[in-house]
Amino acid sequence: MEQKILLVEDEPGLRLTLSDRLHKEGYKIDAASDGEAGFKLAASGNFDLIILDLMLPKKNGFDICRDLRQMGRVTPILMLTARDQVVDKVVGLKIGADDYVTKPFEMAELLARVEALLRRAARPVFESHTVYEFGTIRIDFRKTEVLRDGKVLALSAMEFQLLRFFIENRGVTLSREKLLQEVWGYGSTPFTRTVDVHIAWLRQKIEDDPKQPQWILTVHKLGYRFAG
Repeated sequence: MEQKILLVEDEPGLRLTLSDRLHKEGYKIDAASDGEAGFKLAASGNFDLIILDLMLPKKNGFDICRDLRQMGRVTPILMLTARDQVVDKVVGLKIGADDYVTKPFEMAELLARVEALLRRAARPVFESHTVYEFGTIRIDFRKTEVLRDGKVLALSAMEFQLLRFFIENRGVTLSREKLLQEVWGYGSTPFTRTVDVHIAWLRQKIEDDPKQPQWILTVHKLGYRFAG
């Protein structure tokens, strides 16, 4: 099935170049030139991936990403930024972006990030339970929706994938390297801090007391275990 990508980019030349290249790679592309139009498409359309520029007229990428996650949308978001500043990347990831590419970028790098995000998102739905519950958390795997006390949680696509992998492997101690390989799709990498940061954010959303978690437990020197 042809995968559908939404591109939100205000620079005409880059928008045309990216649209043409992604189309040649076999993707179906919808594009928007400002934040308001991009947000409307993202909120109403059924996309496999959103490529989102950070600096946009009418509504910036940060606000679009945050609002989509608060609506319960877990579509993977790849953020484009002209700023090579750590704070922008951290803020983007914290509000729900799944990855970022800093302008100017090589097309091959962008395509690799796109393929990795789509590959992770295409993992089969957890078949044993269409709905899984623990504590006050309810996960509907078919809708890719997570509720806490009946209210939708604003999870990023990566946080949803991480939670799903924990549930699929509940009771098993998982190393950071295993999580990077299975959830992020990374090979050998020293950046295991990525796992710790995302787990900290996930705990903030699903734990009553993130400092004393009861669901995602730290196993000293080994990794993490899901106890739900």
